[in-house]
Amino acid sequence: MLTRAASVLVPLFGRLTVTSELRMRLSAGTIFAANHDSLADPAVVLAALRGLGVEPVVMATAGLWRVPVLGRALAREGHIPVHRRSARAAYALDAAAEALAGGRHVLLYGEGGLPDRRDAAPGPPEAFRTGLARLAQVSGALVVPVGHAGARRITSGSTAKQLAGALTAPVRRPRCHVHVGAPQRLPAEAHTGTVAARTAVTVAWRTAARAVGERDVELRLV
Repeated sequence: MLTRAASVLVPLFGRLTVTSELRMRLSAGTIFAANHDSLADPAVVLAALRGLGVEPVVMATAGLWRVPVLGRALAREGHIPVHRRSARAAYALDAAAEALAGGRHVLLYGEGGLPDRRDAAPGPPEAFRTGLARLAQVSGALVVPVGHAGARRITSGSTAKQLAGALTAPVRRPRCHVHVGAPQRLPAEAHTGTVAARTAVTVAWRTAARAVGERDVELRLV
């Protein structure tokens, strides 16, 4: 339901385009790793993936499970709450590994949170946490890097700016682009795997940023 809702809502708020380097059907239990820079980008990414025939479970902040209706939908569909900065945070990786073993794809954000920026311009992925690399190692799953740009033009900045952006987006219809990279197997060592994942997502992000008209993405290096 969540992915279907995203597919319906995103076209109302912006113009979504998608490119992909996937050349064959993915094996069951694949990790999708995306950059995270806006409250709107999960919907953008889910809509793009659904267009490619992928409907993953999402690892997301546990606070969303306290939102009426949304929380029940997330729980019912098997999405995975992440209790950040708590002893329960590690349980999310266990749940994700179980989902992968059961043949479900998992979408996660390697940065583990949103950037502390006020502007609406896209920026490269910030430092990744090691959870992605550890999950890939434990599960043996391939990792598909996903880069997106344009969601910050829907919502970004202060609460007031985000509200104004969401209200005016149906009129402005900003361009959003998602680029899905080729599957890869991360190095086994956690630090090396984390660096490799961030590099791959950054490459995908650059492709997406160029697609929405960002001309200086080469200056925004890792």
